[in-house]
Amino acid sequence: MEAHEAPEVRMDVLAAHGDAIGAFDALVRPLRDDQWARPTPDADWTVRDLVNHLTAEQLWAPELLAGRWIEDVGTVFEGDVLGDDPVGRWVDGSVQAREAFLAPDALDRRVHLSYGDESGAEYCAQMTFDLVVHAWDLARAVGADETGEPALVAWALHYAESRSTFLEPGPLFRGPLDVDDGADDLTHLLALTGRRR
Repeated sequence: MEAHEAPEVRMDVLAAHGDAIGAFDALVRPLRDDQWARPTPDADWTVRDLVNHLTAEQLWAPELLAGRWIEDVGTVFEGDVLGDDPVGRWVDGSVQAREAFLAPDALDRRVHLSYGDESGAEYCAQMTFDLVVHAWDLARAVGADETGEPALVAWALHYAESRSTFLEPGPLFRGPLDVDDGADDLTHLLALTGRRR
């Protein structure tokens, strides 16, 4: 598969990625013991399941940006990656991912994803988008502020609208919902992933 060429993504994807990691991190660090089992907008996922998913994704980044294939890594990031220190494990994984994307020429590399090869820039954009949407999920689950940073939400919406096949219905994205044209960016973004505010 040909990698997507997306000059507009390369312009600000690293800044968006940093902001998205920061936004999710700000929700994870204060989590109380009694909040980890709460349900989230993601079907059948608790808060712990959601944080586990995002943490595993971050742990994959250094491996894939180093040119490794999924088969090379194997099953090490499957199942529970949080252990008995979920916050610490998230912090460690997110720092590793951020450092990997900030490495020289990281956005120019080819990464071997499950469906084919992509540029490092496109991979970073996908990771960023996932962080933005799941930050809303986590905020909704724990009763935190759901509004998000407007510039980051606008970036994610622009990215999603330019990648129609990226949002095909599946276990995480249930397909676009109808929304009023005058709705704000966050409402539009959530609707694209099958979510309602």
